[in-house]
Formats: sequence, C-alpha cells, structure tokens
Amino acid sequence: MTATAPFPNATKAWTALTLGVAAQTSGTVFVATPAFLIPLLHTERGMSLAQAGLLAATPTMGLVVTLVLWGALADRFGEKWVIAGGLALTALATVGAIAAQGYVALGIFFLLGGMVSASTNSASGKVVVGWFPKDRRGLAMGVRQMAQPLGITVAALTIPSLASAGGIGAALLVPLILTAVLAVACAIGIVNPPRPAASTTAAAPRNPYRASGFLWRIHLVSILLVVPQFTLSTFGLVWLVTELHFPALGAGVVVGVAQFVGAVGRIGMGVLSDRVGSRVRPLRWVAVSASAVMLLLAAFGAEGWQAGALVLLIAMTVTVADNGLAFTSIAEMTGPSWAGRALGVQNTGQYIAASAVGPLLGALIGVASYPLAFVVVAIFPALAIPLIPNRAAERDHL
Repeated sequence: MTATAPFPNATKAWTALTLGVAAQTSGTVFVATPAFLIPLLHTERGMSLAQAGLLAATPTMGLVVTLVLWGALADRFGEKWVIAGGLALTALATVGAIAAQGYVALGIFFLLGGMVSASTNSASGKVVVGWFPKDRRGLAMGVRQMAQPLGITVAALTIPSLASAGGIGAALLVPLILTAVLAVACAIGIVNPPRPAASTTAAAPRNPYRASGFLWRIHLVSILLVVPQFTLSTFGLVWLVTELHFPALGAGVVVGVAQFVGAVGRIGMGVLSDRVGSRVRPLRWVAVSASAVMLLLAAFGAEGWQAGALVLLIAMTVTVADNGLAFTSIAEMTGPSWAGRALGVQNTGQYIAASAVGPLLGALIGVASYPLAFVVVAIFPALAIPLIPNRAAERDHL
C-alpha cells in the first residue's frame, strides 16, 4: 500500500477524524479560556499570578478526574455519543460560568466543564485506532493532535480582546458557541469504527500494563514533556505583555501563530514517524529540542529582548510536537479493547502535571523571575530523555 493509496472506509475514517479534531478543538477552547483571562485578572483586577494560575488550572483539574472514565465509556459504548454528549454538557457548564457570581463559582463551573470536556480527549483518539490502518496512524494521530494547539490558537486570538472589551462573560461566548455546534455535528456525522466480533468463549483482553513497563515509561515521559508545553500556553501571553511590553492583541497573535505552527508540526512529526517506522525515535528528538529551546527562551527573557517573541514561537512549536507520537504509540500497544482506558490514563497523567503548572510556576515567577522559571522547566524534558524506550523495545511490543 502506498502513502496515497485509498484504504477501506476511508471516507468514514476521515469524516470521523475531522469531526473528532473539531470536537476536541472546541473542548480545548473551553479549557484554555481561563489562561487567556490572566491578563485581565492580573493586570486589571489585581489577582496575583498564583491565584490567576490556580483559576486557569481548574478545567485541567476537572479533566484529571474523568479522563479514564470517559475512556472506559468509549471502550464500552463507542465514540459517537461519548464525544457528542460530553460537548453538550460542556456547553451547559459554559452557560453556568457565564452566569456565575464571583470567582469561586466561576472556578467551580470551569472545573465541571473540564470534567465533561474530557470526553473528546479519550474518544477522539480511539477514532484513529479504529478507522485507520497502521501505516496511516502517525499521520492521522498527528492530525488529531492538531486539536489542542488549534483550540489554543482560537482562544489566543479571541479571548484576550473579548475579555478586555466585554469582560469574562463576553469571552465565554466563544467556547459556548463552538461546543454547542460541534455537539450537534458529531451526533449527526460520526460513525463508530467497527469493533471486533464478540465471542462467548474468548478470553478477556489481556491487560497491557502487566506485560512490561513500556506503557508506564511513555506515560511518565509524556508527563515530563507536558510541563514546558503548559508553562508556555499558560504564561506565554502574559510574559509577552508584562515583560516584553507587547499589546494584548499583538501578544495574542504571536501565541496564536505559534499554536497554529505547532498544530501543523504535529502532522509533520506523525508523517516522520510513519516514514522512520518508529514513534519513540522522534519522541527523543523532541525531548532534546524542548530542553534546549527553554534554555534559549530563558536567555532572551533575561535580556528583555523583544526578539524573545520569535523564540517563544519556536518554543511553543517544539514543546507540543510530542503528543501525537506518544498517543500513537500507546494506541498501537494496547489495541481497541484497551485504547480508550490507556489514552485516558495518558491524559490523566498529563493533566495532573498541567494542573500543577499554573499555581506552582505562577508562584515561582512571583518570587523569582520568568527566566529562572524557564530554566527550571527545561529540566523536565531533560529528565525525559533517558526514560524514552529504545527502538528494540518498541518492536518487541508491536
């Protein structure tokens, strides 16, 4: 089969993938929105960075609670209604956030919205495993992994200016409209991939976590690599505004462009992994690059150079490149019977780390500086490098 040859059910596969990407993008807009409220909350309303970072982390805290549950539901009932139902509930949570009185109530609805938006994270990954053949999964998962940077791009380009002009309620109209529309579209358009025929005599699917430590190592590597990613997505915009003195709109454009380039880069890494026949080799290259670029960002930040915006763009591109590789590797190792739960575990670990980034890095920046925080963050991808399984271990588990 060539790289461009058609494959069975290609139309259904690409339709499901397209809607899955759009669904997760809309959910990501909701999850990312609080981070882009930080300039309003910190510079105009007097919140400390630690407090604003904690509020920004509440959707990811919600994600942590329910990711494995949504994955188990997708394994049991299929992807279609898990994705559509989760988005509908996210839209309802957004309505609650718009009507909330006070920051505590706002945080509660952000938490609830994160819990239900998690449906798209596990289920949309299962679409790739179910519909695409192995030699297309790197490309397909790269496309799927565009959702997060695209969602952050949408949020970066819309939320700061809307919040500045109309307040928090005006900004929340963006995720409300997107999640409501995509809930309907996914309910209509997604077709669940075929499932293996059930057998009354077949043994229960083997637990892949008991076979070796391969999956656990990928999970741990992904946790370490998510720290620079969420550091930049949470504080990149406010760093440009407060340290490099960019206007809010200009900073939003920089972050939005960076996220879009990162989204395209995920596709490129997926194609590269298909070409080299490995997910772990490119993953190691990403880890090395992420550590190096965070140190470079610290150097530019220490000097206060506005060219640091270009370094930030590069850093935000590099630090999101690993997700598709790790997700594809996990999905291939587990198969359709365990993929939803395994991807839920993967996301849970990442979002636990991501939830800690906002308040902890906010506090570190508050007592030290952005450059020092960037140096500390560079340590995490450096620690991931020796933990990445080698190619021989990958072949043994395929």
